Amino acid sequence: MLTFLGLVAAVTATIVFLHWYSYHCQKRSIIARGRWDLNICCGTTDGGGVNADIVRHADVPNFVAIDDIYRLPFADGEFDSVLCSHTIEHVEDPEQFDRELRRVGRRVTYILPPLWDLAAALNVREHRWLFLTIRKVHHDLPRCVPLPFARRLQARLGQRVAA
Repeated sequence: MLTFLGLVAAVTATIVFLHWYSYHCQKRSIIARGRWDLNICCGTTDGGGVNADIVRHADVPNFVAIDDIYRLPFADGEFDSVLCSHTIEHVEDPEQFDRELRRVGRRVTYILPPLWDLAAALNVREHRWLFLTIRKVHHDLPRCVPLPFARRLQARLGQRVAA
């Protein structure tokens, strides 16, 4: 019994560590690599240019409130670089959102929860999509599948989204 509990504790500690490393260390490092002309769904992060989201989560500079993520209030090709960090896994239609980001930006960078970050990748309370990737950074939208049980659970409890 103690061996089993030890194994459970070790697996849990590994999952927690990998999530912390993915979300806090890797994400911060990627964002700090440069200035982003548009940081879409910015949450509490300043990307250095225009910071846009559907809700103002924090006092970030150059904030623009977005009413519809599929019809962004920006001109075609207005931005050289667009950052979409930990967002597209929440949306109803990732391909439509990707097309809209590519309409307003020349280069789109996605920061996604990789499969090895089980705590994020399998977060059925927040995410709708499971991206089939082990990489954190993408310039093209990787293949994704609906996250099992997410829609049903979110229909009952609501989709929780924390910035």
